[in-house]
Amino acid sequence: MGKIIAIANQKGGVGKTTSAVNLAAALGAKGRRVLLVDTDPQGNSTSGMGINKRTVKVSSYDLLIGEAKASDIIVKSDYQNVDVLPCNISLAGAEIELVDMDHRESRLRMGLAPVVDQYDYIFVDCPPSLGIITLNALCAADTLMVPIQCEFYALEGLSQLMSTVRQVKRLYNSRLDIEGVLLTMYDGRLNLTQQVVEEVKRYFPRKVYATVIPRNVRLSEAPSYGQPVLYFDKSSKGADAYNKLADEVEFNNGRR
Repeated sequence: MGKIIAIANQKGGVGKTTSAVNLAAALGAKGRRVLLVDTDPQGNSTSGMGINKRTVKVSSYDLLIGEAKASDIIVKSDYQNVDVLPCNISLAGAEIELVDMDHRESRLRMGLAPVVDQYDYIFVDCPPSLGIITLNALCAADTLMVPIQCEFYALEGLSQLMSTVRQVKRLYNSRLDIEGVLLTMYDGRLNLTQQVVEEVKRYFPRKVYATVIPRNVRLSEAPSYGQPVLYFDKSSKGADAYNKLADEVEFNNGRR
């Protein structure tokens, strides 16, 4: 049975999509079967895996509104053991359409159910909001991974996210738990970085990954080539960090 991990933070620019793409690629390279589900209308996880989102005919939008099955949407990426359930701009209208649908909060869970057993990990890259699409991801997920950037406003909005998580647990998905909190854009030379790390560890005791994701030029460049950093520059600090994160995720899930 595959484990579904939602990667979410309603604050934008925290490294959410970067983490979804690169962690999926790193685990795939280690021999795990991985599905990356793109539910952000910007489609950056889709393009980050080398898939042209402009040519995508069926997408996560069609899955959510019940017009296509996951098996008809999933495409094989060029990267080892990683499949993608792509997204395009059509998903932007789903928030409105889902409002009047039955079981609107569990459409993603129902859509993914037939393919869960085909993968070890299913990562859901969420939009930077707490709307109905993110709600669907939280209802489908076993756990939630929260990327947090090492900057001054790091914890801004997190209390709202955790309040949503508690509501989802109470109303829809009692098994939902925190997979881990990932510190991104890390620069150990800055005093502010250390302050943010300490603050995050106080906020999420025992849930913060030992691995941190550094500020890295190669990590920033890789998406424009449609490649995970592991394939773009495997000797970079970014690639090394996501390889270590993959090891940590494996260890935490008893798979090492």
